[in-house]
Amino acid sequence: MTRGYSLEQDLGLLINNPKYSDIEILCEDEKKLYACRAILAARSEVLDRLLYNGMKETYENKISFPNINSAGMEIILEYTYTGSVKEESLTEDNTIEAFYAADYFQLSGLQDFIIKTVKNTNLAKNYSPELLSKISEKMPSTEDNILLNLLVETVAIIPLNNIEFGRLTITGLKCLLSITHEKETIPFATKEYEVFRYSAIIAAKQVSNDAYESLMERLPTLEQVENTIKVENKSITDHQDVAKELEPLVKYIDFKRIKGQVLVNLIEPLEIIPVETLLSVYRNIVLLNSLDFKDIRGNLHVIDKASYVWDETARGSSLIIEDNGKIVEASNNCNTHQSVRAKMTLENNGIFEWNVIIEEMCTWSWVGVCAAENINYEVFAGNQPTGWVLSSDGNCSNGSTGQFSYCPSFHGVGTRITVHLDMNKRTCAFSVNGTKYREVTEWNNLPSKLYPVVSLRNPGRFRILEPEYKY
Repeated sequence: MTRGYSLEQDLGLLINNPKYSDIEILCEDEKKLYACRAILAARSEVLDRLLYNGMKETYENKISFPNINSAGMEIILEYTYTGSVKEESLTEDNTIEAFYAADYFQLSGLQDFIIKTVKNTNLAKNYSPELLSKISEKMPSTEDNILLNLLVETVAIIPLNNIEFGRLTITGLKCLLSITHEKETIPFATKEYEVFRYSAIIAAKQVSNDAYESLMERLPTLEQVENTIKVENKSITDHQDVAKELEPLVKYIDFKRIKGQVLVNLIEPLEIIPVETLLSVYRNIVLLNSLDFKDIRGNLHVIDKASYVWDETARGSSLIIEDNGKIVEASNNCNTHQSVRAKMTLENNGIFEWNVIIEEMCTWSWVGVCAAENINYEVFAGNQPTGWVLSSDGNCSNGSTGQFSYCPSFHGVGTRITVHLDMNKRTCAFSVNGTKYREVTEWNNLPSKLYPVVSLRNPGRFRILEPEYKY
């Protein structure tokens, strides 16, 4: 490679190169890296103070960082030498170490890059439970830790039953539950009984395989509980040890959100929850004569999968519903846009999300929401004051506010549009193929009851799906 054309490339030749280095860096994992002290000091005030403090570090050719491993330090060197880091340099194994090191050396630009990369690549999508576990073990939970809070928000919208045991550590789970505990504004996808079940099984897995298998047998899923599966009434193997492992999580589990019958028949006999914790819940039952609490923390509404279907009774006459209600298709004689709504009702407080997959495009494909009343399904929803929709040309449309530009156009077969409806704030936003765009602030007249809606014409064919909260 010819030198002198690219400063970034030329400085990249110096990274961890003994030939051009005057200091050795000893990392937590005892691996040595090589660097130039002048470059490090010029790029970080923290390193400047460490390397030019007039003490032994100023004169010795070695410096030790016992809390930073080599994977994180290599990213620090890449950034300090070249001013940038390639996205592919960040992996499941080094991202948290790099973020911790960037925080330690006060490299805010690198921290911002790591947060952006995690958010916009597959790192959060594919590895958020692992990353949350690592960052909660490496760094304290603080309100200003943007990466930690981003990972909590990402994991919170995945039902815990969809996260394989071993991907989320007890420390990571504690971080998730503590931040979302008694926070009604944070979207959360797991009902509280399943929070308890997942926590208890993780704790048992730490104790022994016998305890784990015993608890798996004794704790049915919520679906099995609701189908009145009977469970043998006896304590589990090593229940005292399981109780000890579970102890850090207990105060962040809202037992008041679990049905009293389940508490008495399933949880209490396990003898892994402190008696005083259960007594406190029972007192609430007596005093209130019932528990007036939702069975899920946060405000993300997890809708029954059976509701993600198009409604035969609320569609244009030239639209055909197929595949058990999952698909709507415009017939050959559907030459103008008609509309159809889904069966699921969106009302009260909370956050609702769903996907629409465009399996066949038509001239302007429209996706959004409509009111419960005064909507004409024989025509395009966006021309009506009771319809709020996004078009494949990137425009939003409503009969009252008109049309306006919102996002880049999308015309590919297989395009996935995700609708994000926040009924607390009465706002709507859209994602297209995983890229989320702003709230549609122009729509300030959303009613208290809505339905998913699409508008299409021949040869359009749309599929409705539940959100992908699974890993």
